[in-house]
Amino acid sequence: MAPSAIPVTLPLRVGARTLWRFRRPLIRTHIGLAAALTGEVPRLAALPSGAEGYLITALPAHLVAPLRAALPELHGFVRQHYSRHHADLRIGFDAYLAGFSAKTRSTLRRKVRRLADRSGGALDLRAYRAPGEMAEFHRLARQVSARTYQERLLDAGLPEGSEALTRLEALARRDAVRGWVLLVDDEPISYLHAPAEGEVLLYAHLGYDPDFADFSPGTVLQVEAMRQLMGERRFAWFDFTEGDGAHKRLFATGSIDSVDLLLLRRTPANLLLGRTLDGFDHAVRFAKRAAGATGMERLVRGALH
Repeated sequence: MAPSAIPVTLPLRVGARTLWRFRRPLIRTHIGLAAALTGEVPRLAALPSGAEGYLITALPAHLVAPLRAALPELHGFVRQHYSRHHADLRIGFDAYLAGFSAKTRSTLRRKVRRLADRSGGALDLRAYRAPGEMAEFHRLARQVSARTYQERLLDAGLPEGSEALTRLEALARRDAVRGWVLLVDDEPISYLHAPAEGEVLLYAHLGYDPDFADFSPGTVLQVEAMRQLMGERRFAWFDFTEGDGAHKRLFATGSIDSVDLLLLRRTPANLLLGRTLDGFDHAVRFAKRAAGATGMERLVRGALH
C-alpha cells in the first residue's frame, strides 16, 4: 500500500521556542538504525498527487548527495544535522564497560553504589516486558513523567491514557518493548521506555524525579538497563535516536552523522518556503556560534516580550 501524504508542521524554532509554523502535505520517512547502518540509499515510494515532497528523518549525511541526484525533480533542504548515537548490545557488558575510561567507570560505580545505599543497600529496579506487566509500568512511569521537564516544558513525556497503555500491551505481546522503573522507598524516581523495531531497541522516553537529581537516577537506570539487555541477548542494538546529548554520547558505542532532509517539488511556493527555513536555520546556528546558545535564546525571548 502506497504511503499517503499527511500535513506536516515545519517550524521556525530557537531552542524550545517556536516562532512560526508552516504546513505542507508530505510523505514522512524515518530511516531505521538497521537501514542506516547498511549505508544504502533509501528507496522512496513514488510521490503521490497532493504530496509536496518528503521529510526524511535520521538520514545518514553521506547519502544526501546521492539521494538528491536520484531525484532531480525535487529540491533538497537540510533541516537538522546531528549525531545519531547507538550502542552495540552484542558485545557483552564486560566489554561494554571496558570501552569507558577508568575515571568514567569509577564514576558510574560510585553513582550506582550511592543510590543503592539511599535505597537501603540495593537498587529497587523493576523491569517490564510482558503484556500483564504494562499496566504497572505505565502507572509508575507516568508518575515520574508528570514531574519531568520533558513533559512540563516540551510536551514530550510518556503518553498517558488508555490508548497509550493498549499500545504498550500490543508491543509486549510481540516481545517488542522493554521498560524499567527505578524506585526509592517504594516510590518511582526514574523510568525508561524502549519499544523495539526488529532487533533494535529505541530510546523513546527517559525521565527522572528532579527531587532526586543529585543521585543521577537516569544514569544509574541506564547502566543497569544496559547490563540486563546485554545479558538477555534478545536485541542487537540500542538506538539513542535523533539528537545529540551528553547522556547519549556517554552510553553509545558508535554514532552516525545524520540529517533531517526536506525534499520539495520545485514550485515557486515550495522553493520560497525551503529557502526561508534554510536561511532561518543558518541564522540561528550562526548566532549560537557567535554569542552562545543561552545568549541567543535570551535575546529572542527579550524580543518576544
